[in-house]
Amino acid sequence: MTRDEIILKTSEKLRLIRTEAGYTQDKMAEILGISKKTLVQIEKGRVYANWPTVVTICALFRDTETVQFLFGNEPLEVLETIVRDGIDYRKEKTLGGKVWWRELNRKNGFILQQNILSQHFRILDDEYFRIFSSMDESAAKERFEELITEEM
Repeated sequence: MTRDEIILKTSEKLRLIRTEAGYTQDKMAEILGISKKTLVQIEKGRVYANWPTVVTICALFRDTETVQFLFGNEPLEVLETIVRDGIDYRKEKTLGGKVWWRELNRKNGFILQQNILSQHFRILDDEYFRIFSSMDESAAKERFEELITEEM
């Protein structure tokens, strides 16, 4: 998934996200920090939301069914992966990938997973702390190999 795909998907579902959250156009525009005119233009498909608006939507409405349907239960992780592609993370506790993740490899206390919606990759340690995330499969596999050989 790319930044442009995230912008497109979020823009296309903005009206649904707004109605699911129970907000009027006026209130939603205020929450997002955009004009009502811009919100209407996005909802009618005439323009796309900009990246900061998409990030705000995903952050503030991450618990809505619509956002979770688009990006899984951790939409901010998807956004972080796009922005920080290939950079090791500070250790962050996850739920271990029971719902939205496919396990690709497990070895020496590390787990390589792929998100079934966004298709991005991540590496967890044996306590389910996320330590790496990338949209690039080869980068994820390379980092996984480095980690499992470092621990030996």
